[in-house]
Amino acid sequence: MEDPGANSAAISGADLHLDLAASRGRNDLVLALHASIRSGRLPAGTRLPSSRSLAKDLGIARNTVADAYGQLVAEGWLTARQGSGTVVASRANTSPPPGTTIAPVRTFRYDLTPGSPDVSTFPRGEWLAAARKAWPAAPNEAFGLGDPRGRIELRRTLADYLARARGVRADPERILICSGYVQALSLLCEAIRNLGGTTVSTEEFGYHLHRDVIRARGLEPVPLPLDEYGADVSHLTGQAALLTPAHQMPTGVPLSPERRTAAVEWAAKSGGVLIEDDYDGEFRYDRQSVGALQALDPERVVYTGTASKSLAPGVRLAWMVLPQHLLEPMIEVKRVADYQTATLEQLVLAEFIASGHYDRHVRRSRLHYRRRRDRLVELLAERAPNVQVAGIAAGMHVLLDVPGDAEDIVERAARQGLGLASMSTYHFAPTPATRQAVIVGYGTPPDHAYPGALDLLCQVLDV
Repeated sequence: MEDPGANSAAISGADLHLDLAASRGRNDLVLALHASIRSGRLPAGTRLPSSRSLAKDLGIARNTVADAYGQLVAEGWLTARQGSGTVVASRANTSPPPGTTIAPVRTFRYDLTPGSPDVSTFPRGEWLAAARKAWPAAPNEAFGLGDPRGRIELRRTLADYLARARGVRADPERILICSGYVQALSLLCEAIRNLGGTTVSTEEFGYHLHRDVIRARGLEPVPLPLDEYGADVSHLTGQAALLTPAHQMPTGVPLSPERRTAAVEWAAKSGGVLIEDDYDGEFRYDRQSVGALQALDPERVVYTGTASKSLAPGVRLAWMVLPQHLLEPMIEVKRVADYQTATLEQLVLAEFIASGHYDRHVRRSRLHYRRRRDRLVELLAERAPNVQVAGIAAGMHVLLDVPGDAEDIVERAARQGLGLASMSTYHFAPTPATRQAVIVGYGTPPDHAYPGALDLLCQVLDV
């Protein structure tokens, strides 16, 4: 007859790997636990398996484990309370092993750096409602390995949404889901390199991370000049071009109709491909929404979008609408990279869009950010009249052309706990002639912090 206690021990508690000496005695166990705690592998608060469970896993007597736990409790390495189990004590926190370096992360009391939305507005209730509906209804095969392009539920929903809201000519069969925009760009660059590509034209102002991704995939980014009409596409070269045609990052200007046409003509004649980064296409305030460049020629333009701005960066989902000739190469690089993006989040986003929650959230967010922008512009007119405001028609950031050195202003703000960015931060190759402008992102701070952030901004500018 089976021992019920043995069965219980076999399934209870957490897994714990320990390197024990051959004798496997109490002292060996104590030393192994000491080493695991000191190294940081078992951080403070870690709940250890019960003595019965660990004894079963290690193949030693339960009394041996109980005695070892008792000694470590007496020494202060562990704590044990009735009903709470045995956990690693707070005093057991240790420094990283020798040779480990921790990169410093600069934090600010108020963060007005561009690029992120107000994550406090994430629609938790609606997201949870979508999850409760999507997960029980999902077929069993949705929880296994599937199509590297992503779940068909999300691809179909995105095809309908992108056609309706952004004018994209989308076919679910040509949509590929990625784990964020950086992965999407990385996979595209890898596919372009595999097809013989060597260079990618990029706007002279943009995210350095994106240029780093291009280089990491063996391609060379080549800068495109910018003016009031957007990227100067007469300088396009190489096998691909990365553009932000609806809302240039960070200048805020859209690519003019003439240049949109010229860019597509270049791609058709050269055999190159345009990568359209539509990072915040939903947020338009004072002008008609600019439709997707992809609609002009779906066979020469890769449309890319992301949930990072419309929902939150923590929702690691992005999407591409691919030309037919890139579909198989992209499926292959995605398969090799990670096979597929996490399924559960895809199912939730599909339901979130299909149920109308996404549209309602975007409309709320558009009003939210427009009010923030209006307050920012009003306050600057009152308290910093020497600053010229630009790029206010869309997105979640504005440009402030400032008298003096923009870098000095950014550094002075940082010393006072305010995060800002300068134009040189985004320049391909900053020079003294780089536009003296400060970029203010009004999306990041939660509502309770926004007034304080604006007040400190005006203080920094009023010198």
